[in-house]
Amino acid sequence: MELTQAIASRRSIRNYQDNATVTADQVKELIAAAIQAPSWKNSQTGRYYVILSPEKMDEIARECLPEFNANNCVNAKALIVTAFETKRSGFTREGVAENELGDEWGAYDLGLANENLVLRARDLSLDTLIMGIRDGEKLRAKLDIPESQRIVSVISVGVRASDPEMPKRKAVDDITRFF
Repeated sequence: MELTQAIASRRSIRNYQDNATVTADQVKELIAAAIQAPSWKNSQTGRYYVILSPEKMDEIARECLPEFNANNCVNAKALIVTAFETKRSGFTREGVAENELGDEWGAYDLGLANENLVLRARDLSLDTLIMGIRDGEKLRAKLDIPESQRIVSVISVGVRASDPEMPKRKAVDDITRFF
């Protein structure tokens, strides 16, 4: 699939096909694409916790996601919890923040990586939903995520059951200033 086609056809999917599959090898391809994203001083602080077991996916959805997000990922075949190592991206080797964002730069880097991940998913005819409303502390406990990592999102992965229309987008001229 051409990059522009992947960008244009990517949607936040809330209705997945029940009979589809997502393999560990496919998820590894998604994460390999994420790794290619730029990061502060090549710090590569993104971390991924992958749930493929249907029983564990049900547990995570039921106990760590609000009901509306649990409903949004019914029939998804994988959940990917994304996190980043704190005190690295945006910091000197001595741990001093190099700009006013501090640890928030790690979230920026993870966002870049996650965009690669969801575009690669689309390239593989898979679909995703990035969910930011989740219980990070429950996820930390259930997946043994270290305290040194900030949990950012849960990404469901599957195959869309329907093809939603693209929501209206702002025009380039409405959000851009040239100097």
